[in-house]
Amino acid sequence: MSRFLWQPLPLFAFFLTCISHLCLTQPLFAQEIPPKVAMIKGEGKGWVELGEKDFQTVNGDSDTWVWKEGVCYCKGTPVGVTKSTRTFTNFEMVATWRHMKNAGNSGIFIWATEKGLKGLKPNQLPSVGIEVQILDHGYTEQFEKSTGKKADWFTTNGDVFPVGGSTMVPFEPKAPGGSSRSFPSKNLSKGVGEWNHYCIRAVDGEVRLWVNGEMVSGGTKCNPKSGFICLESEGSPVEFKNLRIRELP
Repeated sequence: MSRFLWQPLPLFAFFLTCISHLCLTQPLFAQEIPPKVAMIKGEGKGWVELGEKDFQTVNGDSDTWVWKEGVCYCKGTPVGVTKSTRTFTNFEMVATWRHMKNAGNSGIFIWATEKGLKGLKPNQLPSVGIEVQILDHGYTEQFEKSTGKKADWFTTNGDVFPVGGSTMVPFEPKAPGGSSRSFPSKNLSKGVGEWNHYCIRAVDGEVRLWVNGEMVSGGTKCNPKSGFICLESEGSPVEFKNLRIRELP
């Protein structure tokens, strides 16, 4: 009896091994995009598009911001912003952008308040909020030539910093001299005319920035930690597309 049962075991064990192997490996081919990758790309449940209907000009000309076929064209003048039609607190946001001129300057403001936007005249920027910097690499050379000073207090790869009366504890590395400006840990931005991808995660007063797929800068203990999202016009043509947002608890 025992001999009869013993003989088939090697074959039975072989089939069990094959079935186990299939069960363990099959899900690898059916996995969804890992959450972190999906978040960076702005894919999955809860993400919504942001377009012309979701923004309103604060202090620009009628043609400072022109939306066409999903792309927002900013001529860069006058200096100012277009703001979201509503406020946001906890969210993830993605945006693709490119500068159209060497040494271009722009940015995305988050948590800009009603007070910080009230009464803004042309060539003024919000006085309250957190700015996610968008600079072309040529800005460094232009700054040093025009001022004769070393450009050591900013970078062109995704700085994050509070503006005006706002506060933030920056992630390292940070700008010298006790600044609250967070420098990027890697230089990943592409140059003029090339599309760059930003992912911003803003939750409970903490902001993190991914540049072209990698987290590089941010800060915590932000004040304020709720407000409007603004796109910035600052003297040079810039384009935005694929603006999407997902609100979080």
